[in-house]
Amino acid sequence: MPGPVRPRRRLKQPREQVMAAAMTAIAERGLAELTIAGLGREVGMSSGHVMYYFGSKDELLLQTLEWSEEQLGVERRAVLSRRAPVRERLDAFVDLYLPDGPRDPRWVLWSEVWNRSHPTEEALRRQLDLELVWHRDLVALVAEGISHGEFRTVDAERFAIRMRALLDGFGTHLVVGLPGAQREQVLGHVGEFVTDSLGR
Repeated sequence: MPGPVRPRRRLKQPREQVMAAAMTAIAERGLAELTIAGLGREVGMSSGHVMYYFGSKDELLLQTLEWSEEQLGVERRAVLSRRAPVRERLDAFVDLYLPDGPRDPRWVLWSEVWNRSHPTEEALRRQLDLELVWHRDLVALVAEGISHGEFRTVDAERFAIRMRALLDGFGTHLVVGLPGAQREQVLGHVGEFVTDSLGR
């Protein structure tokens, strides 16, 4: 007797192939060169087949961002659950948050999706959900450091707001390749901010 049909597995795999191809194309050629037809050729699908899974280019970009963030979330949770001093885990959190360098595909995609969204759209809520996960983890990490006596007592929520604004600003400098914005320098600046703000 044949086994049970698993349509979800068959549907999920092609979608992941398209999203992986999108990330590769963004990394290699930039977002301006990304087309539905080109992605279809990369994964052996017609444009219509790609659109069947995503419906529009905007939805493809948003789902690719969500997929990328889901993968990064696995790394972030592993970092946060380490048996290590809180400051060490905070530094690792910062390292994950920042782009690897100019044209980092995750950051290019993030900025493009934000630019395409409007305040009333469901897409904006989905993007804010992605942001909120990072924010909550940062607040929890700082609160843990305070409770363990590693950090001085501060308003963890206020610190997280300022810290993420700093990371977003430096991250933008890195991803556009602003002259003088080197990743090691940025990590140094952020490390100084953390020490000044949380050091005992």
